[in-house]
Amino acid sequence: MTTPHKDALFVLVKSLSKSEKRQFKLYVGRLGVNTDAKFLALFNLLDKTKSYSEKAILESGIVKKAQLSNLKAHLYKQILVSLRLNPVNQNIRVQIREQLDFATILYQKGLYKQSLKLLDKVKGIAIENEEKNIAYEIVELEKIIETQYITRSIPDRANELAVQAKELSAQNVMTSKLSNLSLQLYGMMLKVGYVRSDEDLKKVKTYFNDHLPIYDIEDLGFREKLWLYKAYLWYSFLIQDFLSCYKYANKWVDLFYENKDMIYLNPVFFLKGSNYLLESLFYVKYSSQFKATLIKMEAMIESKSFPKNDNISSLAFLYLNSNKLNQHFLEGTFEKGLYLVRIVEYGINKHKDRIDEHHIMLLYYKCACLYFGVGDNKMCIQYLKKIINNKNLKMREDLMCFSRVLSLVAHYEAGMDYHLEVQLKSTYKFLIKMNDMHAVQKEMIKFLRNLRDIYPTDLPNAFKKLHTELKKYENHPYEKRAFLYLDIISWLESHLYNKPVGEIVREKAKKLTR
Repeated sequence: MTTPHKDALFVLVKSLSKSEKRQFKLYVGRLGVNTDAKFLALFNLLDKTKSYSEKAILESGIVKKAQLSNLKAHLYKQILVSLRLNPVNQNIRVQIREQLDFATILYQKGLYKQSLKLLDKVKGIAIENEEKNIAYEIVELEKIIETQYITRSIPDRANELAVQAKELSAQNVMTSKLSNLSLQLYGMMLKVGYVRSDEDLKKVKTYFNDHLPIYDIEDLGFREKLWLYKAYLWYSFLIQDFLSCYKYANKWVDLFYENKDMIYLNPVFFLKGSNYLLESLFYVKYSSQFKATLIKMEAMIESKSFPKNDNISSLAFLYLNSNKLNQHFLEGTFEKGLYLVRIVEYGINKHKDRIDEHHIMLLYYKCACLYFGVGDNKMCIQYLKKIINNKNLKMREDLMCFSRVLSLVAHYEAGMDYHLEVQLKSTYKFLIKMNDMHAVQKEMIKFLRNLRDIYPTDLPNAFKKLHTELKKYENHPYEKRAFLYLDIISWLESHLYNKPVGEIVREKAKKLTR
């Protein structure tokens, strides 16, 4: 699935809510001369059309082709200014930046004392809210002003600002190092997934240890701790240490609950941390804690005090529904989870401009697994095709690999043997190309390839043999990831004991209930 090119201005116009559109028109109409402005006419045209068409704009007579680019740029800027003035977007970060701009204007007018007074006040707010990059900018401006306006009331002012700048700089450097490390590890995770061998493990460990800065946890503020826990979380994911994933995701989320003001200032980081905590609990099969954490996150999102905007709405849709699907996988209640498919389809269509393709494919994979769990293999195949036919190989390769393996199993279960041989060849070539042929995948492909030569009476023994072979890898450090994407063991046991997959999973869930 390829994403069609969309005009940035058109996407921005379509993202506006009714209240934002109304405010924009009020903002434009504050001066009577703007009521007939070309940029407002262009806005109204784009607002009414369902798809972007430069031809339609030119035929409307609003603007000539040579002027269109400049008019679009002007309209884009005016919309952003209007949005910035919207009370919904007036969070602490924007307010601090605005006050810094005001102080800069006062300084440029030579009103040094007024500028310094405003800067001192807003600097305290910035530090209190962990906005240390802006705080450093404020201190640097204070230093510039102090060279032109000597405040005799504070003799050690120059030394005080120098020390403050040094401290903020050190904290920002620490944050930068930790955020860089976290981002690089996240990039590794998206590109290749978990470590696949001792060599991979050694590379990741070496990279992590070489780039992890020396720190004293007692000296770290909220921001530094947040990036530290993120870095450890991604490192733990990469090496498949899921108990450590739980440990650091839990530290991440607890950090927000201990500093509740930060939830409202950084809602995206709070949501992401909660999502990774749920993902970790899913991997370690801690179902009771998973359920409690999901309920707590949903309650926070639905609370009146939790920030509301388009980005948060999209993330909330993604994380809530992805984890609601995981809850049904944990409990084996596949039939009960089918209602989520319609919600997911609707949400993907609604939020597709704000959710990256990788996460959309993950949702499709979960829907496929849901249908596989209820025995609707044809619907399972339909959702897997959305992933397999995606030509964008920049997304996580392990998801592509296991989609193909699950498709093979679903084709077999659906009795679509005439497709199986073609699927086997295609999957085998793909896995070799991706250099992702692991023992579990090899055993699965070998089993499915030999199915045609097995008599029906010998099938139970064949399933039992494969089950015995795969059980060896269930807790293998590099092979166990196969079972995170597809519960092959439960599928085999459903054949061995002649029970639905859902029933097998539910029986296991009861034994693991904690």
